[in-house]
Amino acid sequence: MSPIAERRVHELHGVDAHALPDEVLTSTRPLVLRGLVAHWPAVRAAQATPASGIDYLRQFDVGSTVAAMVGAPDIGGRFFYNDDLSGFNFHMERPPLRAMLDALARHLDDAAPPALYVGSTTVDTCLPGFRGANDVGMGGRDPLVSIWLGNRTRIAAHQDLPDNLACAVAGRRRFTLFPPEQLANLYIGPLDLTPAGQAISVVDFKQPDLERFPRFAQALEHAQVADLEPGDAIFIPSMWWHHVEALDAFNVLVNYWWRQSPAYMDSPMNALMLAIMSVRDLPDEQRRAWQHAFEHYVFEADDRTAAHIPEPARRVLAPLDEARARELRARLLKRINR
Repeated sequence: MSPIAERRVHELHGVDAHALPDEVLTSTRPLVLRGLVAHWPAVRAAQATPASGIDYLRQFDVGSTVAAMVGAPDIGGRFFYNDDLSGFNFHMERPPLRAMLDALARHLDDAAPPALYVGSTTVDTCLPGFRGANDVGMGGRDPLVSIWLGNRTRIAAHQDLPDNLACAVAGRRRFTLFPPEQLANLYIGPLDLTPAGQAISVVDFKQPDLERFPRFAQALEHAQVADLEPGDAIFIPSMWWHHVEALDAFNVLVNYWWRQSPAYMDSPMNALMLAIMSVRDLPDEQRRAWQHAFEHYVFEADDRTAAHIPEPARRVLAPLDEARARELRARLLKRINR
């Protein structure tokens, strides 16, 4: 029996893929959109047979290379660290996309295939023309559209800054999600050495060691699970933790990433790393003083924060715009590079 609680993600049916409503794309909770892209030719081809799904992708291939994770059969599809977290249990390759499609086809019937995974590859670069018949309407948004493909794999729980609409094209996938406040209960690994750019939970969801990671039991009380069939989609709000398991020998997912903030706003991860460098190791009293400063100027900021300062003199305390953000970035870079 799976240790994950069977609390299901809320489902919607009959959503129009050509005109996704704002209440979906701005939701603050995960949503499963059943059958959202079932009409895609790519989905129908893969449902016929995995081989026909692979052939469908081949017709758009222009010879682009891709970033591929390759692991030995004994990792069981779990792309992770080595035993002491000093490296990883897989290696990276840069093969042509067609070589990865060939490898997936070659190992479709293997009982213990090598673990193969191509992650976050821009669709318009590697498969130009694919979106002509396989796309969704994002209501004027300009998302980054990526394709993910592989065989049976397990991607550790992680969070992404953008909002995410993930569409299952081939194979079944299980998503296990946690709200952002479960950070401490998920036992997150290193921030600056990660398998694919995002910090991950070091808990093995298939066999969680609750003696070593006892707070994970609390995280499980807040877990939400979604099982996606080909043609289904899931909306994952910004910063929600999600563990992704691909359940079949050939899996394809297309996802749409976008932010609800202007492009000139920097990544909050940069602020976190800078705070670790400059605030975390201060003496206790000084750190508490900065905690109050962050609460006042950042987390509890409102119209009253700078109301006592004349508007023309508020500078960075005024609402940010592109010009002010550019000026602030230049000032910060000058200080950091002193």
